[in-house]
Amino acid sequence: MYSRSTTSKNNAFTLVELLVVIAIIGILVALLLPAVQAAREAGRRMQCSNNLKQMVLASHNYMDTFRCVPPFSCLPPAGGSGATWSLQARILPYMEQKNLQDLIDFRYKYNDLVNAPQHAQVTRMKIPTYVCPSEVNARERAPSSLPGATHFPLNYGANVGTWMVFDAPNSKSGNGAFVVNERLTDGAYIDGMSNTLAFSEIKAYQANVKPGIPNGPNAPLPTSTSQVVGYAASATVSQTGHTEWVDGKTHETGFTAVFTPNTEVLLNTGGASYDIDLISRSENTANSIPTYAAVTSRSYHPGVVQSALVDGSVRSTSETVDLSVWRGMASRNGGEAVQLP
Repeated sequence: MYSRSTTSKNNAFTLVELLVVIAIIGILVALLLPAVQAAREAGRRMQCSNNLKQMVLASHNYMDTFRCVPPFSCLPPAGGSGATWSLQARILPYMEQKNLQDLIDFRYKYNDLVNAPQHAQVTRMKIPTYVCPSEVNARERAPSSLPGATHFPLNYGANVGTWMVFDAPNSKSGNGAFVVNERLTDGAYIDGMSNTLAFSEIKAYQANVKPGIPNGPNAPLPTSTSQVVGYAASATVSQTGHTEWVDGKTHETGFTAVFTPNTEVLLNTGGASYDIDLISRSENTANSIPTYAAVTSRSYHPGVVQSALVDGSVRSTSETVDLSVWRGMASRNGGEAVQLP
């Protein structure tokens, strides 16, 4: 007999094999990461779409109650004082926020903390339905004066038209779905509710200017971003646009259709570059000339903004949409035969 010798084998990974496995895992993660990011973005867009849907439904419920859509804002008579509360504040009861609206005394401005100190609880409140999950600046804005109100931003602006927002001397408002100092009925939507924008996305802490121009009646629609930048050239840039969901002013809670979604309007000043909105002057019944606004719909969703129509439908609107179509959808009564693609 003879004995067979056995050879001991090493079953461990070699260094080369381990490096190969790590490299394969890295490749798989790299391939999977875009899919995960895309899935997360799809989820954020779905939530964003649902937020817009809830706002339109709330507006319809308001209309069922008051037989008109909520006004964009209600300005006091010239020389008077009073509320400039936003549309978003007026539809709170129809968005399961009645307890919050009960704190509002609409006789006083949102920043009147003397006659209505409880307004401080309202202005700083985050309304989740008003905030897009993709917003990177969803944070409180500190008071601009002492004592003053702390504010919270929003991401859905009401459609106040194409360019002219409010003409105080002639008591005339813009051509959007919602207007200043008027309560529109369903008969005002001559173009049809399915052909009129109600809300669209806006970015918080948006740079804006109020240059005081155009300063005459019947100012034509700007034909280029450079024209708007020309109006803004000597103005001071503020970076607090869309930071006050309670404020019924276009640069805070509205948008216009001068430019298509996500259009950059670049103003270079003081060694910095700003993508701006322009408001010729804040809406006020004491104004002797109209308020014009180029307040663009913007979002953090790649290539699109989410928009809601007055009929309650929600669309992902491409930033490449034709300008004439976008402006036609912003007008409630222009007679345009257009629809968002």
